[in-house]
Amino acid sequence: MNADTHHLTLRLAVTEVDRRAAERLRYDVFIEELGGDGPLVDHEGRFERDLFDPVFDHLVLVDETRDAEGLDHVVGVYRLLPDGRSPRFYSEDEYDLEPLRRTGRRLLELGRSCIRREYRGGMALPLLLAGLADYVRAGGFEILFGVASLHGTDIDALAEPLSHLYHAHLAPPDLRVRAVEAHRQPMDLIPPDRIDRVRAMKAVPPLIKSYLKLGGFVGDGAFIDRPFNTTDVCLVMDTARLSEAARTRYGGGPA
Repeated sequence: MNADTHHLTLRLAVTEVDRRAAERLRYDVFIEELGGDGPLVDHEGRFERDLFDPVFDHLVLVDETRDAEGLDHVVGVYRLLPDGRSPRFYSEDEYDLEPLRRTGRRLLELGRSCIRREYRGGMALPLLLAGLADYVRAGGFEILFGVASLHGTDIDALAEPLSHLYHAHLAPPDLRVRAVEAHRQPMDLIPPDRIDRVRAMKAVPPLIKSYLKLGGFVGDGAFIDRPFNTTDVCLVMDTARLSEAARTRYGGGPA
């Protein structure tokens, strides 16, 4: 792990080099490391991309000491889609987002977040979240949401973390998005009194834990994405319902 943050810089990708480096990092993590795939994945060039990439903003964490010409300089990435920019959100392939649309509040979709392996466990994730907070404040976004993944599609192996997320962090009814029925995987697989909460949370990826600590929720039902080799949950964060520290960071201010 690289603990020195002196050479780490956050910016929105505005050059083709940054965008291609973000897609290369996504390939390294989602395809090579986690075994995913997709219709627009470029295996020869080693780029993970989809049809939504051109309309998203790409927040990139750059290590200025790494090789930009070799597309090796982006070590963390977040994909961000403000409402109104596209007629459809990426998440709508997996979840019914009508409860969020009905709020009439400013929406921001988050996705494709990943960090290079050797930068995990250090300051990379906090830096990305700080950059996200700046973006949220600048845009006046009120509800943040997006699918986040647990690795693998073996529901028996994921039953405990999925059940704990459902019983402990289910979104309130007015924000409770629901997985599309054709692919909906129920999450309440184990009664709450039979869940080892410590073990369950150890199986939850760090990014999801970070959202939950801020006061985020999960939607009703998981989505099994077999081509991408993941089981997805939809995370929802209402800036008005976050913890006081999180509200200050994301623009809501103290209650």
